[in-house]
Amino acid sequence: MSTTRDGSGTIETLQMGLRGRLILPTDPAYDETRTIYNAMIDKRPRAIVQCADVGDVIAAVNYGREQGLDVAIRSGGHSGPGLALADDGLVLDLSPMKGIRVDPDTQTVRVEPGCVWGDVDHATHAFGLATVSGVIATTGVGGLALGGGHGYLTRKYGLTIDNLLSADVVVADGRLVHASEDENPDLFWALRGGGGNFGVVTSFEFQLHPVETVVAGPLFWPLDRLEETMRWYREWLPQLPEDVYAFYLVAEVPGDPFPAEIHGEHVCGLMWCCLGDEDEAESFLQQARDVAEPLFEHVGEMPYPVLQSMFDGLYPPGDQWYWKGDFVRDLSDEAIAEHRRFADVPTPKSTMHLYPIDGAVHDVGDDETAWNYRDATWSMVIAGVDPDPANREKISEWATQYWEALHPHSAGGSYVNFMMEEGDDRIRATYGDNYERLQRVKAEYDPDNVFHVNQNIEPAA
Repeated sequence: MSTTRDGSGTIETLQMGLRGRLILPTDPAYDETRTIYNAMIDKRPRAIVQCADVGDVIAAVNYGREQGLDVAIRSGGHSGPGLALADDGLVLDLSPMKGIRVDPDTQTVRVEPGCVWGDVDHATHAFGLATVSGVIATTGVGGLALGGGHGYLTRKYGLTIDNLLSADVVVADGRLVHASEDENPDLFWALRGGGGNFGVVTSFEFQLHPVETVVAGPLFWPLDRLEETMRWYREWLPQLPEDVYAFYLVAEVPGDPFPAEIHGEHVCGLMWCCLGDEDEAESFLQQARDVAEPLFEHVGEMPYPVLQSMFDGLYPPGDQWYWKGDFVRDLSDEAIAEHRRFADVPTPKSTMHLYPIDGAVHDVGDDETAWNYRDATWSMVIAGVDPDPANREKISEWATQYWEALHPHSAGGSYVNFMMEEGDDRIRATYGDNYERLQRVKAEYDPDNVFHVNQNIEPAA
């Protein structure tokens, strides 16, 4: 055990105050523990605290602050730019904190930050309930929720932050505070979209909704039908009942379980989730078929957790990822032409998705949460993905060039969870008119910017 003194204390002092495990670079588990979802990231923290409980979080925050270390917070480890880790810093690994409690009477769930969304879906589905999350079940609850959160239930039930009822937070001075509409409301406002800037959330309380079986699955068109189908989609999607959700995609058809005759085909298409019955879903599916003959479709009834985990096998941990995003209000003909120019994906896992963020999202005002783009229609992500490190430059260049071509047609800012480390101007554009208020909240709860390993909002002077 190292006895190196870091400022006023030693690493042993931290370890003695923990119930969880302290992992140092000499530990046999160090390399495995510092590995996150995006294999493009290779950071070497000074120490990793695997927090067993709130006491461990408080001890680690106090130690990191006192020693002046970069403090990173890891939930599910899906951060594209690797902000779940810090070189030569202290990582708070929350993955051991996996408690979940569903209250079917109030239709709420309390979730600890080490859970992934598959854990939550499993627990809530037993009661025929669900809340809004993303589209990959291995995504951590903490990062997605604090960044805003959108997925298959968004048109009906809003963003994940619109379903956040309260949170327990360890702030920069080591206090545990409760944030809700009634307690620390300014902090609660900032948590809903402001990312990990304001503390370590140790418990989330979410509103649940009756969701059990959905009609869902993919419908693909040949890629040469992109322009006509995307022009149709831009008019059609916003007019749909909120029970119906479909995101637009470009991709290469992977192997099994898809038919062999379409393996490797470059396609555009829709990924569906309908909360109504099969007859209702069929009427909307037929409208998509009428626009252009599908190359493939596989849409049917399934339990909601099955839909949520549908992409997990295609995107396991360990791939190289480089992604860029933007909010989109309108899809102009010029923008659609740019999509067609770049839609031939460079590797089988690379993709572009246009996620609908209209419907219930538009029922909340821009200033009611930190999320600033309540008038956007889509959240776009362009993701270069491949398991081979040799293709890192290829996927990064494709995603960057695609984004640069589309960015002039965007609303200006991006979903923070779809950003790499892109600089202060991008963060300011993302929060827009809410940025200065976020700075004031930051100054109140983290005046020294202890929590800066994130899409950082500097405290107001």
